[in-house]
Amino acid sequence: MSFTLGGTLWIGLTPFFIAQEKGFFAEEDLTVDFKGFSSSADYNAAFLAGQLNAAAPVTSEAVSLAAKGKDYRIVLVESISVGGDGILARTKINSVKDFKGKKIAVEQGTVSHFFLLQVLEEAGLSDADVKFVNAPPAAAAAAYQAGNVDIAVTYSPYMNQADKAQTDGRIIYDSSKMPTAVADVYAFDTQFIEENPQAVEAFVRGIFKGITFLEEHPEEGLAIAAKKFEVTPEALAADLEGIQLPDAKTNLEMLGNSQSGLYLLNPLNRLATFLSKQGQVEEVPQLKNLLEPRFVEAVVKTQ
Repeated sequence: MSFTLGGTLWIGLTPFFIAQEKGFFAEEDLTVDFKGFSSSADYNAAFLAGQLNAAAPVTSEAVSLAAKGKDYRIVLVESISVGGDGILARTKINSVKDFKGKKIAVEQGTVSHFFLLQVLEEAGLSDADVKFVNAPPAAAAAAYQAGNVDIAVTYSPYMNQADKAQTDGRIIYDSSKMPTAVADVYAFDTQFIEENPQAVEAFVRGIFKGITFLEEHPEEGLAIAAKKFEVTPEALAADLEGIQLPDAKTNLEMLGNSQSGLYLLNPLNRLATFLSKQGQVEEVPQLKNLLEPRFVEAVVKTQ
């Protein structure tokens, strides 16, 4: 069994890269062809076009994919950002309210953009109050680090690297203050799921093995993934403090327990309403069938 998975190099993929390197997918008779893209717009376009069997979007992109008519299911929550995404700002900028009239480096139409819009709204501002400088996360962080912009929206590892290198400034706001705003998921084409359920279950099982290996053998696990991200194991360990890698039990709550405060459909619906209000999607998509917990359930039953 094999399939193609598209995404950008985000630290939430750490268990995936560990599973690949340690042969956890191979143990399940599965081959995963990971295709890395330079931007989320590119892999989402490929997923929409049927060029990928699966993708690793953030929740805002998941809503957008549904709004564009993509038939897919979320089978696993990859990561929850609890500080891994954020906004860098010069020392002279005292608060988010001071963003008014300022230039902000951010990749428009992506999770960073939507995160910023929510932060601005929280401070009583809108996109009309600021000036966007369109830049991918790495470029946005580099522009801030070089002193070319006063504010940048990005994520780890770029955020922490720029924060350490640029002494005039700090992380003024991060996703720990808005924990439901940024979550990454594994989304599979619905037809692929129907035709290859064993492959999807094998993938989910492999990811959980990757998480367990990282917990039990942190030095080796970090070393494996750090090579993929081109950072040191120590830097990756620090970056991973900004995200949560949900285990099987947490995933089951997020995907299958509508009574839980962690149930993912609730923030997805709120995000869909917000994006519609912002004009980022034409209409609020129907999301009630988006979550598919059966593969996580299958893994839990065998644990």
